[in-house]
Amino acid sequence: MSHKWLHRDTLCGLVALTLFILTIPLSNWVVVNVGTVCAPNGPCLIPVWPGLMAPSAVMIAGAALVLRNGVQAFLGAGYSLLAIAVGTALSALFAQPSLVMASAAAFCFSELADFAVYTPMRRRFPAFSVVLAGLAGSFVDSWIFLTLAFGSIDFIAGQVLGKFWMALAAGVVIRYLRPRLVPQPKF
Repeated sequence: MSHKWLHRDTLCGLVALTLFILTIPLSNWVVVNVGTVCAPNGPCLIPVWPGLMAPSAVMIAGAALVLRNGVQAFLGAGYSLLAIAVGTALSALFAQPSLVMASAAAFCFSELADFAVYTPMRRRFPAFSVVLAGLAGSFVDSWIFLTLAFGSIDFIAGQVLGKFWMALAAGVVIRYLRPRLVPQPKF
């Protein structure tokens, strides 16, 4: 591999890592401050499908799952696991006091679920691995966060669908831009 490609991969990985880390405080702020409807002692909501609402940070959480895959694709699995650990700590630091446990647990376990699905599939099925891993991570994230934060999984369908949109969009981009965008896998 030439130094030009190594440099490009490292730069892309660092951009993905930086964006990944920035999603954490942003999603914790958005879920309680931005939405078409904000319930007292509950999340702010946005529509993700006609008649289907989800907590407003859903798209940002979906982007985090995809960005974590980018960190792994460009920098390797070790950096990806380190990013999950740092992200979990940041999630606890930036969440409202009432959401710390829910935010940190959901972040940690959803990213690990995404990692567990993405890692074995990424060489043979790069675009599909992002979509399937995003779906697994979004279900785990949604179930844990909604259960711990609000004691209800009423919004789980909207949560999973909203995050799935992000994974699907990333899968389409990877499928059509793969030769120029995605490096050879690192482990």
